[in-house]
Amino acid sequence: MKYILFILFTVLTNAAAQVMLKQGMLSLGPLSFTADTFIARVFQVVFNPWVFAGLATFVISMVSHLYVLSKVELSFAYPFLSLAYVAVAVFAYFVFHEDLNAWRIAGIGFICVGTILIAQSGLSGASLHEDQPSLEAAGAKTAKIGSAS
Repeated sequence: MKYILFILFTVLTNAAAQVMLKQGMLSLGPLSFTADTFIARVFQVVFNPWVFAGLATFVISMVSHLYVLSKVELSFAYPFLSLAYVAVAVFAYFVFHEDLNAWRIAGIGFICVGTILIAQSGLSGASLHEDQPSLEAAGAKTAKIGSAS
């Protein structure tokens, strides 16, 4: 459970990146690519300040996620990323005035309940890699068993 703050940081930076990308694309307007303008249009998108900030935030989110994966089981950490949908839906409602109807709210509720159930499985501490033998140690044991035959 001590890595929950890092997991939530990953979720929030992931959601923030989505919001920045959306803002950037709104500022650019609908995209149309032609053979003549493809490269120029790609550069225009990538170097839009909002899009660029969103991509940079994704990198930060990924670094945080890699740190988390080095500490906890994938099956524990990965489902928390679904909370990014919850954050994005709420931000989209308030920032972009997007629809947040009953079906979406119900889906958000299911995501939250599922994430809480997964978080409860980590309370026992069984999700931490620190309690598990390293691959090198497992390989060394296998080598000793193999050499004994």
